[in-house]
Amino acid sequence: MRYLDLNCDLGESFGPYRLGEDEAVLAYVTSANVACGMHAGDPVVMRRTVQLCRERGVAVGAHPGYPDLWGFGRRPLPMTPEEVYAFVVAQVGALEAVARAEGVRLQHVKAHGALYNVSARDEATAAAVAEAVRRAWPDAILVVLSGSVSEQVARKAGLRVAREGFCDRGYRRDGSLVPRDQPGAVLTEPHEVASRAVRMAYGEPIDAVDGGQVVVQADTLCIHGDTPGAAELAAAVRAALEEAHVRVQPLGTWL
Repeated sequence: MRYLDLNCDLGESFGPYRLGEDEAVLAYVTSANVACGMHAGDPVVMRRTVQLCRERGVAVGAHPGYPDLWGFGRRPLPMTPEEVYAFVVAQVGALEAVARAEGVRLQHVKAHGALYNVSARDEATAAAVAEAVRRAWPDAILVVLSGSVSEQVARKAGLRVAREGFCDRGYRRDGSLVPRDQPGAVLTEPHEVASRAVRMAYGEPIDAVDGGQVVVQADTLCIHGDTPGAAELAAAVRAALEEAHVRVQPLGTWL
């Protein structure tokens, strides 16, 4: 039996501003990456999102990013490794405290946006994120881009590691994601996204935007909560995976 986790970035609303389809998406995913207030979200949204996850039986993870609400954490900031470490500890610590108060255990940590992408190629940044998790939450799973520098660094640090694939994002042949400002970066057609999810689940190649194909070894697949039609995509992916005899369960139950 092939096991796989299906995750989504959630809790990205702020005050009166609503973003994403959190309640609808939670019907289909098994893990949630909850924004920690510095790229999106706020304490009230964090608490409500954790409560929704608890009610739906969805595992909770922290989703720290660069402190950049204006840019939604998708712009790299010139932060030193020491600064990255401190900001990750602060953000994950805030979400972990909210979760603990709601009787929920923190399952994983996954960096957001630009911090995730910089960590995937920059060893110093990846080491800062990994060290923050290792020292403060050594039992947590660190979710990283499959085949990246961040995966290598996390394994060397002795962390529990989950390799992540993105079924709603375009890939290059080298295994990197297509930048969001370029054509083919975001996929929104449910059948296409679901088909890619099944191929990733079984380690089969998918088409790359720069020609050829790439194999993505994944323990968890991500659907972005702010992708147009996220709930429809999540439903299609979940149905396709189960039809392909993939057991979709939270990372902490089998990894």
